[in-house]
Amino acid sequence: MTQLALFDLDHTLLPFDSDYEWGQFLVRQGVVDPIDYAQKNDQFYADYKLGKLDIDAFLRFALKPLSEHPRAKLQQWHDAFMAEVIIGKLHPAAIALVKRHQDAGDLCCVVTATNSFVTRPIVNAFGISHLVATEPATVNNEASQMFTGAVHGIPSFREGKIQRVHDWLASLGQSMEQMEKSYFYSDSPNDLPLLEVVSHPIATNPDPRLRAEAEKRQWPILELFA
Repeated sequence: MTQLALFDLDHTLLPFDSDYEWGQFLVRQGVVDPIDYAQKNDQFYADYKLGKLDIDAFLRFALKPLSEHPRAKLQQWHDAFMAEVIIGKLHPAAIALVKRHQDAGDLCCVVTATNSFVTRPIVNAFGISHLVATEPATVNNEASQMFTGAVHGIPSFREGKIQRVHDWLASLGQSMEQMEKSYFYSDSPNDLPLLEVVSHPIATNPDPRLRAEAEKRQWPILELFA
């Protein structure tokens, strides 16, 4: 039987939040207002860590810059973002964790609330083929496909991660129930819904609230960046 290995991305495989860092990168590039955007980016990030993020308001904020620029320019910025922010921070312990599951033949997937434009190249850098992320809506114009600033489908956040994982598995002709074991690695209490669904929840670099919950439930705690 197949085993399933699901990984959160931000503060789990990465030692920071890629969504937040992408926003800060846009500020440094002069793409967005350096004061207003940075302040809102900080506030949404604080709300997320406190477990009170308004996901719809955040996604309107985060996806708006994608809708305001051609895909070619966005890709140019993202290439620079990968080189400047991401590549040097791919931690050997995180890479080794993924490789252990891949070498065991497990079906591996990153499941993240961060949108797929930001995360797909990062997930590729980890050598993972499958990604369940929040999907930005697109529209075709005469020149190319453009982002609209809206969300396509269910955001991959909290309980939405469960539905999105089920839908992804169904697209492969599989289900959670068919898995011999299912692992989910996450740092955040926002991921408790999915952590409660898998057979092997693993609190990974957990924040204080998830650490306390993991200790109470006797879940394993993994420190990749210690």
